[in-house]
Order: sequence, then structure tokens, then C-alpha cells
Amino acid sequence: MTRAASYFKIGPARLFVHFCVLVIVIIWLVPTLGIFVSALRDRDQITVSGWWTAFAGSTQTVAARLGTPDQQKQEGDIFVITGNVLADQPGRSVKAFGVRVQQPSAFEAGQTADLGDGASLLINSDGSYRYMKNVAFAPDERPRRIYVAASAPPEFTLANYKTVLTSEGIGQSFINSLTVTIPATIIPILIAAFAAYALSWMEFPGRALLIALVVGLIVVPLQMSLIPLLRLYNEIGTAIGQPSKTYPGIWLAHTAFGMPLAIYLLRAYIAGLPKEIIESARVDGASDFEIFTRIVLPLSFPALASFAIFQFLWVWNDLLVAMVFLGTDKDHLVLTGALNALLGSRGGNWEILTASAFVTIIIPLLVFFSLQRYLVRGLLAGSVKGG
Repeated sequence: MTRAASYFKIGPARLFVHFCVLVIVIIWLVPTLGIFVSALRDRDQITVSGWWTAFAGSTQTVAARLGTPDQQKQEGDIFVITGNVLADQPGRSVKAFGVRVQQPSAFEAGQTADLGDGASLLINSDGSYRYMKNVAFAPDERPRRIYVAASAPPEFTLANYKTVLTSEGIGQSFINSLTVTIPATIIPILIAAFAAYALSWMEFPGRALLIALVVGLIVVPLQMSLIPLLRLYNEIGTAIGQPSKTYPGIWLAHTAFGMPLAIYLLRAYIAGLPKEIIESARVDGASDFEIFTRIVLPLSFPALASFAIFQFLWVWNDLLVAMVFLGTDKDHLVLTGALNALLGSRGGNWEILTASAFVTIIIPLLVFFSLQRYLVRGLLAGSVKGG
């Protein structure tokens, strides 16, 4: 049996796994595609049709007024006002029209509608119309209001992103989030890597107790420590005469919250490194610092990358810690806080909200796809054996 034939001979268990993966991909991809497409549409299109119809165009009901009596012309026994209801909307076509708001699509395009009192109206698909009467239009007669169901071709615009990144202040919040996230990802990795090496390859009293303490801290809810830690920040800020809500403060907070899991993951990986490499380096006279920086750290890159993905995503998507330790003023408001403000003040502007949401996921996607090949290796390392 060839390799290709054996590959396509998939058992029930493997087929079920492939099906589950496909379902998960679709569940993740469909909403993301919807956000992306909606962010490229204007408010009118989003209001009248779903994002899945974006590539087929949409139909919108618009109000218009016919021409004034001074535009009338006599044609035989009738008086006619002509014009185009779509003169200012090129690219659209009329599908139906009506004279009452309750029935905006009462007549098909190209059909002559009897309006009563000797009046009739014909609107073609290109928007041109003939408003006819068997008597002259009165000079003081107001232009008649009509309603037109007009189909619009697919239209996409970057105006929503321009609005989000400029007038809505999302651009500054984007920079603020990067200022918070990058150091809050690097700092715990550096500290946890040293701690993980010490707990894996250095003998000292209380090592087992420290390992148990790290595992216990993982399950402590973050919310329990917010108020005590904030009080400590305020007291320190008052003592040194500095504001308590600063970038270094939130860096330390995220470092403390992410440290237990970082130490746990990195220790599982570092403890699984071949013991012979460490012992050979010690025989050659290398210190623990040299072993760590020259041997352990380069070999631990998959574990470092896997935790970097988790920590970056947690900090980037965080709102609670940012509001508590950094505040909500304009100069420090993070991206999630700005989106939360948009939800409160612009509940109906879906084009702004979808553009804002897609802006937030661009950076995490780049980080994930650039490091995802190390994710599984870093998480599964140390699951079979440990030091």
C-alpha cells in the first residue's frame, strides 16, 4: 500500500478528530470574517442587510421628492413632471416604489401607479420618473414625497478605520496598550526563567515548598488581590510623593499575576532537558549563570514563546487590571477601555464598533501566528518526565 493510500485510509477516531477541528475552525472563522466585512461597510448597508450579503449588494428604502410645479410640461391632454430620483445616487437602481411610508414597495419599477384624482406615477429602474396629471399642477402645490426601494452594488470603504484611528481616540489607546503589553510580557518571562532554572537544577532548602507555593498561586483568583494591591500602591505613591497609577505600576501588577503560571510552564520544560548537558557544563567549570544563559535559555525558546503568547493575549485583552492600576484618563486609557467607552456612547454605530474590534485583534493574531509553531512543543514539554 502506498503512502498516499494509507493516508486516505482514515479510521473513525481520526475522522472524528478532523471533523471537530474543522468545526472549531469554522466557529472561529465565521465571526471574524463577519467583523472584517462589516468594518468595510457603511452604516446604511449594515442597517438593511447582513454582512453575508455584502458581496451581492443590498436594497435600501430611501425617501425622495418629485419635481416642483414649475417643472411641468404639457403633453397633449396631460401635464407631466419628469426627473430622476437617483440623480444624486449613481450606481443604484430602483426595484420598487410607493407613496406611503407603510408601503414603500407597493409598485414595481416600470409599473404605472394610479395615485387617484387623475394623477399617476411611473418610475423606471434607472430612477427616471414621469409624474402625470390630467389637470395642471397648482403653483402652490408641494412636491410629492415618495419612497423608493433602491438596490446598491457592493460598496466597501476604509472610512470606518479612518474614523476609529483618528477622531475616536483609538489610535492613542492602541499605543497605550502596546506600552502596557510589551513590557508586561517580557518582564515576567525574564524573572520566571531564572526562577524556573533554580527550581529545576539548583539544590537548596525549601525548593519543594516553593514549587508547591507556585502551583497554589495559580489557582488564586486575580480579583482577590486587586483591592489589597491597590491600597499598597496608593500608600507607596503617597509616601514617595508620586502618582500610584503609572505604567511601571501596571507592569509590576501584570508581572505578579502572570508569574506563577510562567514559572510552572518554564520549570516543566527546563526540568525535562537532558541531565547530561547540565552535568557536562558543570564539569567544565561553568557557573549556574553561564549554564542558564548559554545552554538552558536557548534550548527553552519553545516554552518561552508559548508563555509569551498567553501573556500577551491576556494583557492585551485585559480591561479590569488596566482600569484599576492605570485609570481611565485619555492619556492612559488602553484599547479595551476605549472600546468599552464606544459601546456605551455609540451602541448603534456598528460600523465603528466592528472596525474597532478588528483593530484590536490584528496584533494578537500576528503574535500568535508568528509563534504558534512553538506553542504545542512548549506546552507538552515536561509532561512525560521532569527533574
